[in-house]
Amino acid sequence: MLALFQLSQAQKLITKTGHIWFYSKTPLEEIEAHNRQAVSTLDPATGEIVFMLLVKSFEFKRDLMQEHFNENYMESEKYPKATFKGKITNLDKINFKKDGVYNAEVSGDMTIHNATKPLSAKGTLEVKGGTVIVNAKFLTTAHDWDIEIPSVVEDKIAKQIAVTVEANYTPNQ
Repeated sequence: MLALFQLSQAQKLITKTGHIWFYSKTPLEEIEAHNRQAVSTLDPATGEIVFMLLVKSFEFKRDLMQEHFNENYMESEKYPKATFKGKITNLDKINFKKDGVYNAEVSGDMTIHNATKPLSAKGTLEVKGGTVIVNAKFLTTAHDWDIEIPSVVEDKIAKQIAVTVEANYTPNQ
């Protein structure tokens, strides 16, 4: 009960270990990379949600793939961060004072590779013992973010890339 009281009184919730990963599969190549260092805030009162991550923090199974991702495609030295700033659009359907799993919809602007585009996604928000766990999944393309894929390797990268987001928020004290 005390944890729920603290959650209802908290201004913002925060995580510094958000897990964001992407997956691409073609007959020629399977690509998966994980970033477990996404920083995010969630304001239960307004539904405002912000994510920020360092692009170089994505980890691949193969070092060469990670090197190509950072140097050739994402240009991580030039564009080091990816961000999302948006709102939960169905905030009235979520009760941050009561444990449970709620369907959540977010809309906002994502910036990757110096390109900012509107993004909407659906997922779940679980209120559990004073924490909030967010899970979402959406599809995107390299083209959406002005990332050029050379024709030599374009058959190795899926046209649509699945992005998954998991974040465990605690009160910011």
